[in-house]
Amino acid sequence: MRLIRGGSGRANVVFYVAVLAAAAASLARRELTLKETSVFENLMIDVFAPLQNSVVFVRRRAGDLLAHYVGNIEASKENEGLRERIRDLERRIFERSEVERENRRLKEFLAFGERSPYREVLAQIVAWDASSDFKVIRINKGAASGVTLQSTAITAEGLVGYVFRLTNNFADVLTILDQSNRVDATVQRLRAHGIVEGHARGKCAMKYLARTEPVVLNDLVLTSGLGNVYPKGILVGSVSRIEKESYGITQRVEISPAVDFSRLEEVVVLVNEDEAVHQAEHRALDSLDYGGQDD
Repeated sequence: MRLIRGGSGRANVVFYVAVLAAAAASLARRELTLKETSVFENLMIDVFAPLQNSVVFVRRRAGDLLAHYVGNIEASKENEGLRERIRDLERRIFERSEVERENRRLKEFLAFGERSPYREVLAQIVAWDASSDFKVIRINKGAASGVTLQSTAITAEGLVGYVFRLTNNFADVLTILDQSNRVDATVQRLRAHGIVEGHARGKCAMKYLARTEPVVLNDLVLTSGLGNVYPKGILVGSVSRIEKESYGITQRVEISPAVDFSRLEEVVVLVNEDEAVHQAEHRALDSLDYGGQDD
């Protein structure tokens, strides 16, 4: 110690360096000591290690399930939003398609009106007959719109029937599917005449057609203009079946109507202006007579 105190600064440095070197050498020569566990410690480790592993596993699984649950909730909310958007788009597409179909039907009606001498009244169907055979339909136009009794109802496809019952705002149309509705018609290709009336299963029958007429399937049948009910040249339907009996002078022909009555939504009523004026005057006279009786 006296050497350290009394020695020079260089000697002190040398001494400290030597001490540090000796300490480093002693640390380098130390061997790693291993601690052996006791029987109790081994037992505790063997018992608690699986439990610790299970706890870690459960915690990880719970975290994964929670994350999955939260993710599903977010995905469900997003899917519901997408489904709502799809429903809205489908509704818009349906509405637009309905408008397009209605416009197409109206254009076809107008195209027919360009070649018709009658005034056209567009009407919508509001009811069918209870039998669901489409023999009678009710439309939302009546005398106030100029519709008259026996006015012809048509579509762009062909003949529907005629007005047989009338109120101020509604009218009932007897369709060609009813057996009491008889249409004087002609086979377009042959100009052969017959009477078309309702038959069954949405079909019509053409009667009183000469057996010698060479009618074939798909021949078109048109109104002849006779009978003072239907204008001439309206398509009634096409020949779908031919029955020739071995005796007699006529043949029975089945007609498929040109109009699909199961899809019917609107009709055009052909109004004869002269007849409309005549019926209006007749109703006015009836009302005056009725009023005079009340007086």
